[in-house]
Amino acid sequence: MTNTPRIQWNGEIDDNALAAINAPGGLIVCATKVGYIIMTGDGPGLERKFDAKQRKREKPAVVLCADIDELQALAEVNDEIIEFYQRHWDQDILLGCILPWKQEAVDRLADDTVRELVRDPRGTSCFVIRFGRPAEQIVAKRWEEGKLTFASSANPSGVGNRGKVANIGQRIENEADFIVAADDYVHSIQPNETEDTRKEQGVMVSMVDADGNLIPAQHGKREVTPAPVLIRAGLDVDPIMSNLSEIFLSWDYRHGQYY
Repeated sequence: MTNTPRIQWNGEIDDNALAAINAPGGLIVCATKVGYIIMTGDGPGLERKFDAKQRKREKPAVVLCADIDELQALAEVNDEIIEFYQRHWDQDILLGCILPWKQEAVDRLADDTVRELVRDPRGTSCFVIRFGRPAEQIVAKRWEEGKLTFASSANPSGVGNRGKVANIGQRIENEADFIVAADDYVHSIQPNETEDTRKEQGVMVSMVDADGNLIPAQHGKREVTPAPVLIRAGLDVDPIMSNLSEIFLSWDYRHGQYY
């Protein structure tokens, strides 16, 4: 049994959860649209996250964005990528894209451990929006205070939690400082799916070339390369592919391509 404090999400941000993640090395578990994630904001917390998941360090945490303004403050983008993100923001669709960091944003990261563990060897990260209200509330409050939030799925590496807080695993449950449980919320996102058929991850689209450089804007031209690449299918993949097709005349589908 664990004595990790937890609450059942009631639609509002919980001050205890916020205090836990704001503490040095703080690590919390929280519900999202596709299950549970581990959230933290500094190097010691990321070290704890990787230890709890027993995950390889070369697989970086994602960056949770409170809004489009935060995305633009942190990542290199162009007008077409912003249009792509904005469309999914307006449609309330979970989306993550691989993007390079702005150098000034890298300079403001908390420490060298953060720089290592939230970026891949090319210096890119996955910047995620619309990941679900329980976690969005915490990320938005932290962004108001000038703090960034990083995350990975809350389950042993390679094993899904199936949208149940009971399935995050004893190791993660013991390591977390606080848990925001909301199984009903997770179920509400895919109400007609079972634990076996529900999507347990969001769609990921790469907006960089093989070296981590931002792809060029297409300006309505055909056969522009390099182009966006959908590298991970997941929740709402169909509307995301539709939006890709409307904004980019050229894009590719490579589910499972390394990131």
